Amino acid sequence: MEEAIEKFAIFGGVGWGPLNTKVSTLELIEEFVLSDFKFIRSDVTEVTEGLPLYHTILSGIAQGDGQTHTAFKRAKVSAEVGQKAVDELVERGMIKVKKPKKLYFNSPFLRFWFAFVSPIFKGIRDGEYSEFRELFTNRYREFLHLPFVQLSHELLKKSFTEDRFVEIGEHVHEGITFDIYAKTKSGKRVVGICKYTNSKLKKSELTRLEEMCQEAKIQADIFVLVAKEGFSQELKSLKGDSLKLFTLKNFKQLVE
Repeated sequence: MEEAIEKFAIFGGVGWGPLNTKVSTLELIEEFVLSDFKFIRSDVTEVTEGLPLYHTILSGIAQGDGQTHTAFKRAKVSAEVGQKAVDELVERGMIKVKKPKKLYFNSPFLRFWFAFVSPIFKGIRDGEYSEFRELFTNRYREFLHLPFVQLSHELLKKSFTEDRFVEIGEHVHEGITFDIYAKTKSGKRVVGICKYTNSKLKKSELTRLEEMCQEAKIQADIFVLVAKEGFSQELKSLKGDSLKLFTLKNFKQLVE
């Protein structure tokens, strides 16, 4: 599942057929993306018309946290200019807007492209991949967080079957970010965090989540933790009606 999630974060939304998950992600990128850079760039340019403003805004979204003000700051444009570009990019089907002022790509591949390829296209165009490899190696783990969160939302929708969600998404309150913020049909508030790290989560993560809720004045009925590497025994012992724990094994539901 780890390989599947990582490949989806990059190649999701393209129709290139089955990918060999036994081959490293970097090798697949070089084979399917970098070597065909000119053709892919041509396809992307058809949608963006090659307008520099669109490309800087899209790179700002892909490299940041998806908040409009962050994207505009990275692109070095005013809110007025940036918002107009966002509206046009939504019309072109490249991105979508969710409250509060959060921007998402409609295709995982496009997010990858504007995060790692478009900003340093000159070297890639000339067949020089060293800058890409360094950028990708340094930022890839951070880049995976958002698709892991989005897939976690889909997993939770399948898991809460008896009391289904009427809403689910991310939530930001005065700089405090909740990866999972949902409400069930019965009115219960579900709050959680996702961790795509190489270590098991400990009870301190639950304590931190509780403190975040107190600071944001959120009354949570159910806490949810989603972790790539699982949980400590102490944390697993607390699992129950008010605490739900999910690991990579649970994501098989999405494939099935």
